[in-house]
Amino acid sequence: MQLFNRGKRAEPLRQQPEPRPELPIDPAQGDPRGERLRAELAAGNWPAASQLLGSVSDPDDRHFYIALCSDWPGQPEWIDQWVEGDPGGATPLLVRGAHAIYWAWEARGSARAEHTQQEAFEVFWQRLQFAEASLREAAAQAPADPTPWAYLVTSCRGLQLGLEELRHRFQQAVGRYPWHRAAHLQMLQGLSHKWGGSHLLMFNFAREISAQAPPGSSLPVLIAAAHIEHWLALDGDEQAHYFERPEIAAEIRAAADRSVRHPAFRLQPGWPHACNSFAFCFALGDDFTAARQQFEVIGDLVTNDPWQHLAGDDPAGAFLAHRQRTYQHTG
Repeated sequence: MQLFNRGKRAEPLRQQPEPRPELPIDPAQGDPRGERLRAELAAGNWPAASQLLGSVSDPDDRHFYIALCSDWPGQPEWIDQWVEGDPGGATPLLVRGAHAIYWAWEARGSARAEHTQQEAFEVFWQRLQFAEASLREAAAQAPADPTPWAYLVTSCRGLQLGLEELRHRFQQAVGRYPWHRAAHLQMLQGLSHKWGGSHLLMFNFAREISAQAPPGSSLPVLIAAAHIEHWLALDGDEQAHYFERPEIAAEIRAAADRSVRHPAFRLQPGWPHACNSFAFCFALGDDFTAARQQFEVIGDLVTNDPWQHLAGDDPAGAFLAHRQRTYQHTG
């Protein structure tokens, strides 16, 4: 199924298609502090990175910056240097645990379980267990911080420890900060059918949290994320026209009204993910006016998720193709 080119008119064979401009995906999503943090880590300057993280108090912002430290290939030397240079410090333990989760998924890959080799699974589980140890230690060192528990929700899913343990860890995170963005998104994944839950559990969770979230919160993006997960489980015409269904389009529009389209929505670190998620749903549902509104807010701050579901090796290309198609339909 070629949703990447969905709705585009075929060019005559004698014509060469115009080259699509390159659009790099910025891990910092346009955030200046995040860019400085990445630059310091690239130089191995963990003391400066530690100082930057020490100035962050908002739990969602802290998780966003920890994620920027963890999204690093291989085993960067500065992680162990940081742990050794700040003995007993919670932050380097947290970074080490978060990075080990990223490192685990690097070994596993993005394929479904039935298409993943046993050797990859063994490395995946080994690295997740290493992550668990570091995150547990970080949680003990900073008992008020929800961030280790949000990451423990992710490792719980990967280790397949079951829904009861998943709920326990999620409650530990939101008990420390009720509206923790990453904890909710990871809980939604854990409740999805592909991770041992069900569409019903996933949608019930998304709808309950979306209804309770403060006006302008990013959490109603759970509605978009749940529909994207359901869409991924379909195929053929059912998948192709999923977001065009009136009841689904209406629910996604209502969620956007409570979130990214609400006057109280703030462009805090990590905000592009929610806007990209809604833009994805609107664009695939041919709701071009709503899609254009999000594309204009996003600018070039494309996020890997959810566009990799259309073109895993070129999410930015999928973003650009749907933005161009949206603009063509809205003048």
